[in-house]
Amino acid sequence: MAHLTLRPESESALRRVLGAAKGPAIVLAIVLASRTVLAAPFYVPSGSMEPTLLIGDELIVAKYAYGFSRYSLPVDFGLSSEHRLLESLPQYGDVVVFRLPRDPRQVYVKRTVGLPGDRIQMRDGRLWINGSMVPLRRDGSGMVEQEDGTEVSAARFVETLPNGREHPILKLDPKGALDDTRVLVVPPGHVFVMGDNRDNSLDSRVPAVAGGVGFVPTENLIGRAEVVLGSWNFPVVREHVSQWAAGLRPSRFFARIR
Repeated sequence: MAHLTLRPESESALRRVLGAAKGPAIVLAIVLASRTVLAAPFYVPSGSMEPTLLIGDELIVAKYAYGFSRYSLPVDFGLSSEHRLLESLPQYGDVVVFRLPRDPRQVYVKRTVGLPGDRIQMRDGRLWINGSMVPLRRDGSGMVEQEDGTEVSAARFVETLPNGREHPILKLDPKGALDDTRVLVVPPGHVFVMGDNRDNSLDSRVPAVAGGVGFVPTENLIGRAEVVLGSWNFPVVREHVSQWAAGLRPSRFFARIR
């Protein structure tokens, strides 16, 4: 049987090519593995999670927090499944990054306030979970940043979820459009999410058929937001290149997300 052999000079050249490619290939493999298994950065383009997250925050998201699904991969191969590999549910209060159910090309970030089987309702601006009103206390006021860089004052409160987790919310309007809802029962394999900026958040209070978020399938979870890697006030930065330094928010760099 005939077979092919490489001459010594050809074999040497091949080894050099493979050797040169080995380093970048290893780096690429590590990058892809880390983005798939460990963490990935995401940018916050809106103020729906103020005061917890600001427009221009760059987040590090732990992709391993809830196990892995098709959306944990850098490229979506379309392999849908009701279950995640090594799956676990978010906890009340977790800030989650997810693919929008009605349009998975879009990535949203919200806070988990409802788990499978929970009965969620808003009454007069107060959150009710399983027939109990969630405790809320006044905590002064805060500023809501608009997408054009202007700010308006809002009432600030601290909400305490059923597991004892506390987080701040902002209320711009004493009678907001989403302050009253019917009782919404979270289906199996889904979570209910809301923005901390309660009057400026398109979230699970609005069903997907009405252009909202609706219930979020756990398959759509990318991971849990852990740290603000960096933060830039882009409305200021956009004015002129010379303002880039002024747009930095050093106090937010490496801040834990709670």
